[in-house]
Amino acid sequence: MSKRTYFPAMFALCLTAAAVAADKPAAGSDPIARMRQLTEQGFPVVDYHAHLKGGLTLDELLAHGKQTGIRYGVAPNCGKGFPITTDDGIREYLKSMRGKGVLLGMQAEGREWVTMFSKETVAQFDYVFSDAMTFTDHRGQRVRLWIKEEVDVPDKEAFMELLLGKIVGILDNEPIDIYVNPTFLPDVIAKDYDALWTKPRMERVIDAAVRNGVAIEINARYRLPSPAFIKLAKSKGAKFSFGTNNGDRDLGRLEYCLDMVKECGLTAADMFMPKPDGKKPVQIKGFKK
Repeated sequence: MSKRTYFPAMFALCLTAAAVAADKPAAGSDPIARMRQLTEQGFPVVDYHAHLKGGLTLDELLAHGKQTGIRYGVAPNCGKGFPITTDDGIREYLKSMRGKGVLLGMQAEGREWVTMFSKETVAQFDYVFSDAMTFTDHRGQRVRLWIKEEVDVPDKEAFMELLLGKIVGILDNEPIDIYVNPTFLPDVIAKDYDALWTKPRMERVIDAAVRNGVAIEINARYRLPSPAFIKLAKSKGAKFSFGTNNGDRDLGRLEYCLDMVKECGLTAADMFMPKPDGKKPVQIKGFKK
């Protein structure tokens, strides 16, 4: 069974999203018009990285999708210190969300998640994603890169080598579909992004993603990764997904993602699609001990 036939509803919604914005102009900088143009070309406009946070309700998310033409995947945060920490929590969440008109993703948090959930339960999600924003650093401390008080970078180059090792380790060893918030750097060194993300470093990440069949998210919130990274990844055969990673009720309109489609020459063939049951990473790779 092909991936396209496995998700007919998703493609039907993507391909008919043009009708949602039929009263919008056909060209220009308006994101809804740009999404309409893409869907008319058979390009799946799917935000796989949405959260029901900050008071955002599922009905509001669906209304936003109807207005913009964006198809949504909604993901809870699962892992140490996050809302879902057990198989029972996953099952309860999935029971409450099935049949609601969204794809169901799992955000696997921290490196501990592979010890907290069973393969059978994780496989009930449509897809799984994770990032390299939570790990044990050079001090032996669990660090979350978006919290500046937890981050220690005494040496930029040494930190980058540590981070690269974490990213490649995740891609090689954890059964995920999408690497999200890609190439994120903590505030203390974010201004040096272009200098620190050298071509050899980009290649290490991209090569690991490609050999493991992990898609790379184009993140609208953080405007990551860079166009240079996306172009290099495309040249190496990587797949991509769109993601908002909203922390509140603002879902945006995937502006950065749409910009990257145009600037980097992405086509429908470059985009990620969830795998059918039996072929999901957690079913094929399992949890490495």
